[in-house]
Amino acid sequence: MSKLALPITDVENFIYCLEVVPNADASEITEVVKILEDIAFNQNITSIYKACDTIEGLEESLSYLLYDDHNFKDYEIIYLVLPGEANNVLINDYYYSMEEIAELFEGKLEGKVIHFANKKVLDLSDEESQYFIDVTGARAVSGYGYPSESMSSAFTIDRLFFSEFYKNDDLKEVVKHMYDQHSKLCRLLGFRLYY
Repeated sequence: MSKLALPITDVENFIYCLEVVPNADASEITEVVKILEDIAFNQNITSIYKACDTIEGLEESLSYLLYDDHNFKDYEIIYLVLPGEANNVLINDYYYSMEEIAELFEGKLEGKVIHFANKKVLDLSDEESQYFIDVTGARAVSGYGYPSESMSSAFTIDRLFFSEFYKNDDLKEVVKHMYDQHSKLCRLLGFRLYY
């Protein structure tokens, strides 16, 4: 596997990360937080991180970003680190479908790229992806077709995707470059982007 070349972006860019954890009140620093700190330091991509342990917490965190953070327009990527199976997310021992998640965020993600870490499989049909995008207002949704217990996408390809996205706003070019430069890793995890 080739070493990931992670370019430093010229201007400050932002990611909003929501991670589902067993207990949001615990002060434990997750691996995702450490990775986001490293991305900020080494790639000039700043992030806001929120942990949640219920669907209400997930909705509240996004609502806070929408209505209370005056820099929301600066966050082009919403990074969701949510466990689950297939096209469902698991929060507090309950599975929510992608349709339910879309309806929860109805009209709230205008122009954003929603990126799922590989803690859950994202394998949407054209109809399902279009529904998610239409309902949420998102520009695109991306994730991975293959889960991996041994390899977190946060350590590897998520970082590359964030850098490539902030280097080039053309999503087709971003995907092409990722597959051109790191095809083995993209294929191993089944990287996909719907827009």
